Amino acid sequence: MPTGTAIRPATRAGAVRRGRLLPLVTASLLLAVAWPVLTDGLPPLADYVNHLARMHVIAGIDADPLLARFYEIHWAIIPNLVMDLVVPPLTRIVDVYVAGQVFLLATVVLMVTGPMVVQRVLYGRLSPWPLVAFPFAYNGILLYGLMNYLFGAGLAVWGLAGWIALREGPAWRRGLLSAVMVLALFACHLFAVGVYGMALLAYELWRAWPEGRAWPRVRPADALAFALPFLPVIPLMLASPTLGLSSENIWESSGKIQGLFTVVQTYWDAFDLAVAALMVGLVVSAAGRGLLRMHPAGWVLLAVSAAVYLAMPRMLFGSWMADQRLPIAVLFLALGFVRFEGRDRALRLAFYAIVLGLTLVRVVDVQVNWQRLRAIDLDFKESVGLIEPGAVVLVAHADRPSGDEISNAGLSHAPCIAMIERQALVSTAFTVQGKQVLDVRPDFRDRVDALDGDPPTVRQLLASADGTAPDRRPAYWDAWPDRYDYLYILYTSGQPNPDPDRLTLLHDGGRFQLYRIGKPAETEEDGTWE
Repeated sequence: MPTGTAIRPATRAGAVRRGRLLPLVTASLLLAVAWPVLTDGLPPLADYVNHLARMHVIAGIDADPLLARFYEIHWAIIPNLVMDLVVPPLTRIVDVYVAGQVFLLATVVLMVTGPMVVQRVLYGRLSPWPLVAFPFAYNGILLYGLMNYLFGAGLAVWGLAGWIALREGPAWRRGLLSAVMVLALFACHLFAVGVYGMALLAYELWRAWPEGRAWPRVRPADALAFALPFLPVIPLMLASPTLGLSSENIWESSGKIQGLFTVVQTYWDAFDLAVAALMVGLVVSAAGRGLLRMHPAGWVLLAVSAAVYLAMPRMLFGSWMADQRLPIAVLFLALGFVRFEGRDRALRLAFYAIVLGLTLVRVVDVQVNWQRLRAIDLDFKESVGLIEPGAVVLVAHADRPSGDEISNAGLSHAPCIAMIERQALVSTAFTVQGKQVLDVRPDFRDRVDALDGDPPTVRQLLASADGTAPDRRPAYWDAWPDRYDYLYILYTSGQPNPDPDRLTLLHDGGRFQLYRIGKPAETEEDGTWE
């Protein structure tokens, strides 16, 4: 059975022109989407700096006694490790900020090039259509900083291309490739394994039901090549501490539309909706004129993806936004199944112009907002310089958070810069067992959030210190005046010192405040507390 459709003959001159223009446009688009990452040493992606801080600890804990005082690394079989495996070794060559940029850039490149590779193996040649991936390189899932998943999702698209390329050959070859791919994806993220399996299932369902056949036709060798590579996931999960999070599952119908919106989401909702409307309009118009053709397997992929998306819970294995991560992966998968049939040179030039224009507009949107957020990052780094090395830092939120969602997202994990710059223990460091290999030593484990919850509010801190908190379960911030050295309050707007008897303001960044927590002075004579 052919894996693609017939290709119309074209003149040699036309082929040469397309052969020159497509690589040039692709290179231009790659440079455009890489530009924000290359020009920002610490991209303001919500979770990113927390992950980067973990990379710093992994890379430096053996040689840094301050880090070793607080942290320890427990390597385990966790389906969420690719950044931990790739970035720390890079810090032997460059600093951790540049190493993070390299990983982020590799993630973006994997995502946008995957559809091109799928189309190449599916149809035997490239068309301009997969370039539509570039305007979506920056999306809501990337802005949340879900790096391991996105790297895995991009790799899964390449894995699908490899499967299709080997589909007409011996089953053992694609089975071997798939086995390697499943293990690599497991190291990236468990959900990436699911994306890859869903893509293969859709393609194989199309193969099993050729047109005009009432019943599926499946050879045993094909079935084994498909199924066997996924079997190691079972023992790996049984040996993984992540299995302990298997009961943390929540399904919600609300948010499914928001999950679709993350595909186009950047910083301004109205602008994102306008871009989405424009893209939908162009697709409908082009399809109506016969300029777009979806491979039959692509329709199967969309049907399977819709069913999976509706069935997926919001929280799966303790990971929030489990279902909302899927649409962006489906987009990059599906783009490879679509062909652009416009052979008129003017039409193709118009297509290139539209894709370039949309990509540049989206990149400028990101660049402008990152530039605005960069001022906050620089201010935050300045405040971190006021923290003593090896300090214990508590993070809290203002009672009435001010600011917009953009600024708040970029600020949410900024205190973790203190882990990189001052070897500090930060209460919001990602140390959830079963999700990360980073842990806190027993003497300090009760001073960090080990449940991925929300930091306390100022009101909660004051109630805890005054003994007026209502009956509740013990919290890691209890008795905070005696157990922490510094306090960051995020999302403030010039609020006064909430507790002058215990707190001394060191830095007011407008959007955040840094306080030194007052403790009794130690006498020089006998080393006892006054």
